[in-house]
Amino acid sequence: MPLSNSIKGLQNIKSMHSVNKSGIPNKEDSDFLKIYILEKEKGRLKNEELRAIQRLEVIQKRLTEIQEFTNENLGLRQPIEKDKKTDKNNKEDWQTMSIDY
Repeated sequence: MPLSNSIKGLQNIKSMHSVNKSGIPNKEDSDFLKIYILEKEKGRLKNEELRAIQRLEVIQKRLTEIQEFTNENLGLRQPIEKDKKTDKNNKEDWQTMSIDY
């Protein structure tokens, strides 16, 4: 004999599947709830936007620093490369040595 039949009144318990009523009694209340949730989400997204903008500013500043550094180094390297080209024209002799390990 199943347990559910032995308990009186168990067949009368309604589950959420059998209930057709809305969880919110008035439909007007659901609009206020939606507005409240949307306002909360709007505030969260505004805060997230501010953090993203601040992070973007930091990234852009760092990129400009890197670009300035590379421009400075390229400016210094160009005369050195010209000197190397003149050295190649002189054909400076290199001495080679064998290294025993």
